[in-house]
Amino acid sequence: MAKSHVVPHAITRQDDGVRIEWVQGVHEGFFPARALRLACPCAGCVEEMSGRPLLDPATVSPEIRPLRLGLVGAYGLRVDWSDGHGTGIYTFERLREACPC
Repeated sequence: MAKSHVVPHAITRQDDGVRIEWVQGVHEGFFPARALRLACPCAGCVEEMSGRPLLDPATVSPEIRPLRLGLVGAYGLRVDWSDGHGTGIYTFERLREACPC
């Protein structure tokens, strides 16, 4: 059976993180900024072949903030971070699986 395509109802940038409302008025989750930045899936933050983390958590400030959010097609979210990083694509499917609701 094919997985259904996960698309959020609303995405809101906050200085301390990203709020995603998956189903209007029913299911939403808040992703704290630093945790989301540490989970960046880009090739600069995660070794592509092994999946080994390359990003040193000590280099990510506790005050990191998302500056801008951008949709990537209908499948993901790109975040421009206050540390200048912005190449990771957080798929909606992966975010939904990790939802801290």
